[in-house]
This record gives sequence, structure tokens and C-alpha cells, in this order.
Amino acid sequence: MRVLAAMSGGVDSAVAAARAVEAGHDVVGVHLALSRMPGTLRTGSRGCCTIEDSTDAWRACEKLGIPYYVWDFSERFKEDVVQDFIDEYAAGRTPNPCMRCNERIKFAALLEKALALGFDAVCTGHYAKVLTDADGNPELHRAADWAKDQSYVLGVLTHEQLKHSMFPLADTPSKAEVRAEAERRGLSVAKKPDSHDICFISDGDTAGWLAEKIEMTDGEIVDETGATVGAHTGANQFTVGQRRGLKLGTPAADGKPRFVLEIRPKENKVVVGPHALLAIDELRGIKVSWAGLPIAEVATGAEFDCYAQVRAHGDPVPARAIVEQVAGDDGVSRARLTVTLVEPLRGVAPGQTVVLYQGSRVLGQATIDSARSLARPEL
Repeated sequence: MRVLAAMSGGVDSAVAAARAVEAGHDVVGVHLALSRMPGTLRTGSRGCCTIEDSTDAWRACEKLGIPYYVWDFSERFKEDVVQDFIDEYAAGRTPNPCMRCNERIKFAALLEKALALGFDAVCTGHYAKVLTDADGNPELHRAADWAKDQSYVLGVLTHEQLKHSMFPLADTPSKAEVRAEAERRGLSVAKKPDSHDICFISDGDTAGWLAEKIEMTDGEIVDETGATVGAHTGANQFTVGQRRGLKLGTPAADGKPRFVLEIRPKENKVVVGPHALLAIDELRGIKVSWAGLPIAEVATGAEFDCYAQVRAHGDPVPARAIVEQVAGDDGVSRARLTVTLVEPLRGVAPGQTVVLYQGSRVLGQATIDSARSLARPEL
């Protein structure tokens, strides 16, 4: 096959590309330039889009003997990932920019361009696997190494995208083996540290970065009963589950610390309460999509058993889910996912992504629109 290898500049994408070459595919490497001002991105190992990554990607392609290109996706990244991140926080939600990047950049814009140029598949260094069912339809599954599994952030991939996705690290038992293989192959990134944090926030100060882009307005902090217990200088600077920095003027009756339970941007209020009320029993999701063909229960509107995961490295919990068609304010009917958790999750916020699994298979995902604790009265 003609394969376009997305080269991030890290060890995973380099080894994935090497395996694609070794398998006999016609491989071309491409690095995505996501900023026209690279000084705004991190140097070192903290982000995934750092200044030196382009050079590391080029060196890997040179070693593998494959062509190397840099594609400018900076405007698309700015609009679809960075601006989305700002807009979601402004609306009181907690977005996952890596999820949006996979959805809109690596497996939408990149794959679209790759197919237009005659490539058969896009290869990345993600730890996940694509299997096929008895009819040859693709399914997304967890990687062999669950500790490194990245199927959560790939839960946004569609049936058509999975047909053209290649994950050569799928069955690798550990990251240590990937590093050892990179060293054997003479790849200079063999010992390069893993990336983490948000690549476009150069100093890691998310709250400070947002404060420069979202207008903050003074408002009230209320408890779970609706009583005013403090004041804030901007609701958008808080996150669900936060304990420190609340500066409450009224102590809790039991003297125990309080946590942010909810952010209400329309009312410019922050709701706080005891730790026990962070436990979420029910999630409702919008922007529902299926990783491959949806299971039969989706078409019939029946409830189904599954596992729900709300963070990239969070533990999946048993749940029951159902998809219903609900009319929006504009009169258009859209899918709404309701997930009832058998085991509560803590600190879940609107804007996060819930990914559903059955066994190792990823069923699909939705953006959390509301997260309810059945123990907390509705204000």
C-alpha cells in the first residue's frame, strides 16, 4: 500500500513508520506544522509539537530512507483545536484538545489530503489496533499494552477513517520494547522523553493562558443548596473538582473542605460542595459518533451494557447506555447518548469526552453535555 506516515518527531511515530517500511509498504513521512510561530510551542519534551520535533522527524525519515515533507496545518489547527479550546472554556466546559486534534487534524484534514494524493492509509504511532469483523468491517480496539493504550483519544474516528488507519504499534507489549527497537534501528529519538501537556500553552499555565483570551467577570460562588458562600473574579478560571484557591468567606457547617461541583457560565456562578457530591451517576452526551459500524442496539434504540471511560488514562467503569433522537432548540433532531454509571465517577465535567467500550472494542464516543449526581438536588 501507499502509506503516509505522520511523523510527530517522537519515538512511537518513528518506529511505526519503520515497521510500515519493513512490511513492504511504499511509505512517505510527513510532519505537521501546527504553528507559524514555533517559538510559542514548547522546547524540550513537554509538548507534542515542539521546535525540535520537525528536525527529529526528518532525521528518522533519513534513517529509514523515505521521503519527508512538512505540511502547514497551522490555520486549521488554530481554528479547529486552539479556538475550540477557548470557546469551550468560555462556555464553562472542559475540552480535550488532543481529542479534537485527532478528530479534526490527524484523521480528518490529514487523511483527506492523503487520500486526495492517492495514499491508501495514514500510519501513526498510536497504541491502538484496528481489527475486522466477519464481514470485513473495521473495528477499533485497545492496544496490547493497556498501560499505554490510546484508543480513548481515537474514539472519535469514524468507520471510513478506520478503513484507512494503520497503527503498527498495536500488538507491542510495552513502550520499553519500542525504545529498544528504535535503538536497534539507529533512530536518534530512541531515548527521547514522552510528550505530555497541551502543546500550544508554552509554559503549562492553562489558567493564565485562558485569562488573556476570555473576559472574566466577577460573580458568586454558591453551595449545593444555592446559598452564596463566596465570590470569584471569573467563573472560567475554575475546574470541576478544584479544591484550592476558592477563597470562600463562609465555612462549611461540618468544617470540611468544599470542591467545585459545577460551573454555570450563563449565570456566572460557581457551585461548590462536599467531596461526596463529586460522584457522578449519569452522563448525557451530544455529538455522538461511532468507531466503525454502530452495534445493533443503537439502531433499535435499546439499552446496552458497556464500559465508560472519561479520561485518556482513566479506568473504565461498568455502565448502561442508550441513544435517543432528541429535538434541539432549532427543531432539528439529533442523537443524545445517556450513560447510567453502575460505579460512580468523580470530577466529571461537561465538555469532556465519554468513550464507550465492550471488552477491548471501542464502540464510540460523545461530548459530555451534562453530568449528574443523583445525590445532589437540582438548583
